[in-house]
Amino acid sequence: MFDVIVIGGGPAGVTAALRARELGATVALVERGNLGGTCTNDGCAPTRVLAKAARLRRDIEQFSDYGLSVTPPELDFGRLLQRTQQVIYQIHEKKQLLGHLESSGVSVHAGVGEARFMDANTIAFGGQSLQARRFILCAGGRARRLDFPGAEHALTHTDVWTLTRLPRSIIVVGGAATGCQLASIFAAFGAKVTILDLAPRLVPGEDALVSRALAEAFTRRGIQLVTGIQGVERIERAAETTSLYFKLDGGLHRLDAEAVLLSTGWLGNLAALNLPAAGVETDGRYVRVNDQLRTSAPHIYAAGDITGRMMLVQSASSEARVAAENAVLDSGRSDAHRIVPHGSFTDPEYGSVGLTETAARAAESRGELRPIVAEVAYADLDRGVIDGHTEGACKLIADAATHQIIGAHVLGEQAVEIVHVIAAGMLAGMTIEQLAEMEIAYPTYTAILGLAARRIARDLGSVSLSPQWRALGPAKAAEWERRDGDRRDA
Repeated sequence: MFDVIVIGGGPAGVTAALRARELGATVALVERGNLGGTCTNDGCAPTRVLAKAARLRRDIEQFSDYGLSVTPPELDFGRLLQRTQQVIYQIHEKKQLLGHLESSGVSVHAGVGEARFMDANTIAFGGQSLQARRFILCAGGRARRLDFPGAEHALTHTDVWTLTRLPRSIIVVGGAATGCQLASIFAAFGAKVTILDLAPRLVPGEDALVSRALAEAFTRRGIQLVTGIQGVERIERAAETTSLYFKLDGGLHRLDAEAVLLSTGWLGNLAALNLPAAGVETDGRYVRVNDQLRTSAPHIYAAGDITGRMMLVQSASSEARVAAENAVLDSGRSDAHRIVPHGSFTDPEYGSVGLTETAARAAESRGELRPIVAEVAYADLDRGVIDGHTEGACKLIADAATHQIIGAHVLGEQAVEIVHVIAAGMLAGMTIEQLAEMEIAYPTYTAILGLAARRIARDLGSVSLSPQWRALGPAKAAEWERRDGDRRDA
């Protein structure tokens, strides 16, 4: 009997297994297919390859502005998909997950099919069974398919890798992170793209600034946006045309395209586990856990997408460490996902961390915070002008009572990288004045944070300006000021 059995070999499962071994437990890891999980095998890693190709195609459009002559490239979609498979292989070779796990003393059972609980301490798979005192469920998730007539004619993100050519037109149902990223990629490749969503705005979980600026950018790129629909009625397929019928404003509408892609949510992989045999409760879509990641069965924990808490790779790994420590040590650690930098590689990309302005204002109404906000446009950055990437904006949010930073939301070039500066500062308890006084390298996109921070610090009346700043004088325009009309004497 093992001390711990981990079910699932993605980022959560591998991290949980290794951490449990570090703590001295005997550990087995069971994975139905290939190690690495959805992210490595058909999720964010290969999708990022497509996004890289889309960026290269975008950048070529700027060549003439910088004195470079080049024949416009033609997309070989088949070769691009081959490249995604090469990258997946390279990532597996780099990680050497199987060797790393086995050299760490983990008993690995990969490619064995679905694991199933036989009782509270026994799982069966591939004609064998294993027992353990504790379990950590890291079985991941899968794309949600809507239940309507003709849904079988639609693709999910997993089906993208099976395409033999680029669709000339595509309807993306779902305007959250994955849907927007794929829509952005297909549009960059030359496809006619339409996004449908039930929500009134794109990426509804993000700050309103991100939603608004992303919608404006997509519209400029020719992407049609239809938000606030009342539902998809059906899909019909005839020859090379797929017709999607949806309700909007009480009427039935039709859109035609070569393909329809569903990006309508992510569900936990629950069905095959036979969780009732182990006494594990679910809410229908995910395993129910408490803040210590313990399920309703005291000896079983869960981490990653199967919990539905924060379905990101970095969060899965964080949860896995907490679950492993609680399973092995009964340490009672909690995982609250308080500061989680995240984003999507759309064009332009976006990144966020901390509270949105809406959430901060709600906290203000409860007397918990006094939010103060600054927005700065990418057009005010010298680096944006130099690179020809002036599209986007940054919103920084601080608490006027404590002067600490509580949120940042960026849409524009390198946005996902930029928000990590704020995440590190928030973890360290950085004040807005400290960020305002930070000497950020010039010319960089990250300098937008200094601009926003100085604006808030000035509004708070607490900024300290260096002699160099004072020597600029009120008549001099510089990157670290938005424009002369907004300047104030310190």
